[in-house]
Amino acid sequence: MTTLLALRNVEVVYDKVFLAIKGVSLEVPEGRSVALLGANGAGKSTTLKSVSGLLRPERGEVTRGEVIFSDQNVVGLLPPVRVQMGIAQVLEGRRVFEHLNPEENLIAAAPSRLDKKRTGQLIDSVYGYFPQLKARRQSKAGYLSGGEQQMLAIGRALMTEPKLLMLDEPSLGLAPILVDEIFQIIRRINLEENVSILLVEQNAVVALEIVYYAYLIDNGRIVMDGTPEVLKENPDIQEFYLGGKSKLDFHQVKHYRRRKRWLA
Repeated sequence: MTTLLALRNVEVVYDKVFLAIKGVSLEVPEGRSVALLGANGAGKSTTLKSVSGLLRPERGEVTRGEVIFSDQNVVGLLPPVRVQMGIAQVLEGRRVFEHLNPEENLIAAAPSRLDKKRTGQLIDSVYGYFPQLKARRQSKAGYLSGGEQQMLAIGRALMTEPKLLMLDEPSLGLAPILVDEIFQIIRRINLEENVSILLVEQNAVVALEIVYYAYLIDNGRIVMDGTPEVLKENPDIQEFYLGGKSKLDFHQVKHYRRRKRWLA
């Protein structure tokens, strides 16, 4: 199986002081979907930004390690260059141009190298995955629902014809029925377009249903990895990420925090 993306012992520092991720290593095979799970503040978004190159505006930088994409170390390359190589990131928070309608948003995301015909084909492809956007293509994006804005954000990323699509918390703030719908569309994009997926999620229940492999990050370090079946069987994953049914008292929570080795 060919590896499309590999992070090798990556460290990221913000403001030359704060070490946000510490020796992170993970792989995304070509045409596969991989989840990066973890609690808020664990380092998930920073890991994605080390791949897309979006650390610099936040005064962060990769200070150690390699980010290998298509056999090339992309550390040091500007974000637009990485997009041209086939890396696309959907940021947390559904960032779209609210004053434009969905179709204008999609056109704005299309690379300048594309001609009108190819741009139209990509728009039609996006509408195929998200028919709600076609129905509301003349509405201002700012008036779309949260779910529709998330669909538009994913559609904008697809306009760049990515080899790797990175999604940062796509379930955030959405109703469960919408989460299920969007995750099934993500699965379709992976299978039908052969686009590799790197999915950052706190909602491990839905993420583990659609991915081939998963990593768990905690306090800036990868502490566990495996197939969804293996992770689902781990008692710590069950308790703290899959809604385990047993009731914990404060002593048990402290005990959990003391054993961060995750029984590895």
